[in-house]
Amino acid sequence: MAAAAGSGIVVPRSFRLLEELEEGQKGGGDGTVSWGLADDDDMMLTRWNGMIIGPAKTVYEGRIYSLKIDCGPRYPEHPPIVRFVNKINLTGVNSTTGVVDLKSVSTLSRWKNSYNIKMVLQELRQHMMMKENSRLCQPPEGQVYSN
Repeated sequence: MAAAAGSGIVVPRSFRLLEELEEGQKGGGDGTVSWGLADDDDMMLTRWNGMIIGPAKTVYEGRIYSLKIDCGPRYPEHPPIVRFVNKINLTGVNSTTGVVDLKSVSTLSRWKNSYNIKMVLQELRQHMMMKENSRLCQPPEGQVYSN
């Protein structure tokens, strides 16, 4: 169950995820991130795809990064599991699997049930602009993780 921010009202998980799906389908945000269901037949609204456009003036510029997002049965009380599909060299991302370390992204490490998929994707994009990531050598474009 998800609680509406500060209201004490509990919103069912499916309602919350349907709101996120609707926002994603309407192109919520500035166009630098997007998200939607991986499978339209996923009645539990568990498996999602995400996309991040690499920020300008960074080593990620000109690249489009695909992500897999798993909103388990305890979402939004617990954060989603996020994994890059495209290989990326970014602090907090496992170089073998592409899984984002929960501790490395504050949206995930300090998760609140008012947070959402859009916020996670936007923070990952901000992470790409951080000084420690600005000069990291990137894998050749088009490489993907094997899992």
